[in-house]
Amino acid sequence: MTQRMTQRLHLTHPGHFVGGLILWSIWFVAAYGGLSVACAVVPPDAARGAFTPINASLLLMSLLTVVLIAALAWGCFREARLHRARRHFNAKLSAWLYLFSALAVVFVSTPMVGLPPCL
Repeated sequence: MTQRMTQRLHLTHPGHFVGGLILWSIWFVAAYGGLSVACAVVPPDAARGAFTPINASLLLMSLLTVVLIAALAWGCFREARLHRARRHFNAKLSAWLYLFSALAVVFVSTPMVGLPPCL
């Protein structure tokens, strides 16, 4: 049972094709949903600019998400070197899709550095 479950979660499994995009989607909904709720409940002083606890927490969440997705990409790249044929392809494609998702998180979260959170 344990070996079968490990085999399903292996980094060469085709389910990892959508893993990065699912993680990006969860991050996106959590980040912008959380931003909307935080701005409605406790809007920060506009004079503080971008240096607010809201932006700090969003940046921290973004950083953790990028680290998680990048670690999965790195694991898939490492796994691709160990296999041939279909498993190599699955791991390599998954790695590139995870990398794309990590870059998407970086791209979307970049405005948090310079813009006030509740415009």
